[in-house]
Amino acid sequence: MAEPDGVSGRVETPAGTAIPDENEPGAVATSQPRPFDCGLKGLCPRCGVKTLFAGWIKFADRCRACGLDYAAFNVGDGPAAFLTLILGALVTIGAVALELTVGPPLWFQLLLWTPVTLAGVILSLRIAKGGLIALEYRNAAREGRLKQ
Repeated sequence: MAEPDGVSGRVETPAGTAIPDENEPGAVATSQPRPFDCGLKGLCPRCGVKTLFAGWIKFADRCRACGLDYAAFNVGDGPAAFLTLILGALVTIGAVALELTVGPPLWFQLLLWTPVTLAGVILSLRIAKGGLIALEYRNAAREGRLKQ
């Protein structure tokens, strides 16, 4: 786990790159991980340390290395709804194709497609949620506001 060095307020990541303290004037992180890597590997979008997820698809409260508050980001249900449609279509196409070519019994179809669907949802949801939070951080996305 990365620890502040106590003198400059900088945090050393496992890769050895220093992350400036955000209170330090002119502090800019040297390189940010790609959004896909944030989702797949669970990397913090600011510092690149593996702290994004507390479980398979549950976000941690904040980064243990740089202190980025993940609760401030609003990923919402967009990835879940989008992935449900995509995976539902792919599984349906696969099940129909298997039925028309081989004609297995119903119990085989259920045994095959249930774990495929669950694994696909969990893995793709993790990647989508992590990527979306990384894009929100990178683009400083905030809720829209009407000018009054």
